[in-house]
Amino acid sequence: MTLLENMLTFNKQFVENKEYEPYQTTKLPNKKLVILSCMDTRLVELLPRALNVRNGDVKIIKNAGAVVSHPFGSMMRSILVAVYELQAEEVCVIGHYDCGMSKVNPDAMIESMRARGISEDKLRTLEQAGIDVPKWLEGFNSVEESVKNSVSMIKKHPLVPKDVPVHGLAIDPSTGKLDLIVNGYEHLEQKESVQV
Repeated sequence: MTLLENMLTFNKQFVENKEYEPYQTTKLPNKKLVILSCMDTRLVELLPRALNVRNGDVKIIKNAGAVVSHPFGSMMRSILVAVYELQAEEVCVIGHYDCGMSKVNPDAMIESMRARGISEDKLRTLEQAGIDVPKWLEGFNSVEESVKNSVSMIKKHPLVPKDVPVHGLAIDPSTGKLDLIVNGYEHLEQKESVQV
């Protein structure tokens, strides 16, 4: 039986047994928070438990490294949808230590692509279209700096309301311990004191 068949078989029983009932909620986040986090497998259950959030409490957006790499990419669009359409009032970027994105070697990944059948023609076409594939695949050296960069990109975005606090944290994927990197409330307090 394939992985897909296993999932579908399990799902049939899940639905028939009404095991979904404890997870029923609305689409609006109870805690009015949107979280951008990494897709790391260690965080699937650990992150919500470490934050004391349950189904229905928050919106969680995941990608490789919890990175906002482009101000008008899908991560930013998802954050804006959460704020404007789904009543999120705060944003939290949560990176993690021992992140795979800190170890990404773009050249090695491109070699893996070639080994799996991606042709030189496709890579050249992307290059000719102005896409620097190695730069696009690049990771980061410091989770703290990466979180600060993503927080900054969100805070400075022209479509993010100035009254939305944007926090930055890093989690230890072994223990769940959170380290505060950026306190979004402090940024709001600084703005308020400047205006007074």
